[in-house]
Amino acid sequence: MSKGLIPGVTLTVVKKVTTQDTAAVYGSGLHNVLSTPAMIALMEGTSMKAVESYLDNGEGTVGTEVNIKHLKATPVGMDVTCTAVLEKVDDRRLTFRVEAFDSEGKIGEGMHERFIIDNERFTKKINI
Repeated sequence: MSKGLIPGVTLTVVKKVTTQDTAAVYGSGLHNVLSTPAMIALMEGTSMKAVESYLDNGEGTVGTEVNIKHLKATPVGMDVTCTAVLEKVDDRRLTFRVEAFDSEGKIGEGMHERFIIDNERFTKKINI
């Protein structure tokens, strides 16, 4: 399991906000700005990708907790830069610090927890 996975593993991803990412489309608001669910999904995805190369064949991660603050609206067309830093490894539990910025400053921050799973066993459990 998770060869060499230690705190400090970091990944940064840049994504352009599209109309599909907006609060109006997600149903989480009425405005054409980056929705909180889309920002959280970006943070989760960045965290997931940060550790993929450290996992054994057949392993993956699943998100189990988010504690995120959405600080500022970001309009369609603007780039969002998301960084996930692995803060803690506790057996299969991974805790990340996540932040997101647009060209005007920080738009979100918080923590995200993921668990390392055996993909086949997980799939069997949910297909009962």
